[in-house]
Amino acid sequence: MSVFSALLPPSSIVEPLMTRVAALPRADGIRWSAPQSWHVTLAFYGEDDAAGRAEWLRPRLAGMRAPRIWLEGAGSFTRVLYLGVYGEGITELGLAAGAGDEGRPYLPHLTLARTRDDVPPDLPRELSGYRSEMWTAAEAVLMRSHQGGEGVRYTVVERFPLSQQAR
Repeated sequence: MSVFSALLPPSSIVEPLMTRVAALPRADGIRWSAPQSWHVTLAFYGEDDAAGRAEWLRPRLAGMRAPRIWLEGAGSFTRVLYLGVYGEGITELGLAAGAGDEGRPYLPHLTLARTRDDVPPDLPRELSGYRSEMWTAAEAVLMRSHQGGEGVRYTVVERFPLSQQAR
């Protein structure tokens, strides 16, 4: 079981995105992420003790401002189709949660699909003009992934409220 921190998009963001994703062309070798599993990863910790990671994360996120973010455009990397995440405070929050600690730059994104081979270039092109409404992420979550017969399932281990103070 892997552990990671994330932001969960509200239903006002998920529902219109579900409609947009449903209209995309389907092809063999593409595993679409279920809308209930959509999240913006802050930091990935791999195989880790969730309780210990929550203890580590709590002071790092205490007092962090809630980011105002939106989803826009699409891209791909290592057999992943994703939407970009932009806005105020998302990079700072990701870095506070440990993004970049593994030596890679932080790329805020929401994974839509995984593929066996390269992502077909028409998929990011189809989503290139997509832009969601802006939302304020009121909390970060620590999540655990479970691999099962129906694919990956995520459960929230702990919630970390973010500050709603004006910027």
